[in-house]
Amino acid sequence: MEWKIPGEMAETSVLLLSELVTNALRHAGCAPGREIWTRVLLDGPVEGGGRLRVEVSDACDALPLVRHPASDEETGRGLALVEALAHRWGAEPRACGIGKTVWFELAPVPGRPDDFAGAMPAGSQPAP
Repeated sequence: MEWKIPGEMAETSVLLLSELVTNALRHAGCAPGREIWTRVLLDGPVEGGGRLRVEVSDACDALPLVRHPASDEETGRGLALVEALAHRWGAEPRACGIGKTVWFELAPVPGRPDDFAGAMPAGSQPAP
């Protein structure tokens, strides 16, 4: 399967991946021998409604929280950016019992495969 990810979706996924990896590097406190893992999945062709899912796993058990920093703070906006640009996102403990996985999904807009859905409007639910 060729991925054929539209340019804007690819650029957004790279931006959000960099935010999650930066958070893992800054906050996970990985001990020597522990690593940060990334995984990228596509559940079907984008033009057919396939979703792009990006995961970042680290050895820290603490789940991330979206911050609302003051306007003069230089950091703390990464997860707010993920929340604003991703169709869905979340974090969960890893199945192995060590650490967590933080993930986001980008989904194409039905009928417009070159465009993708960002954050869902308040009160709405993403399709399963």
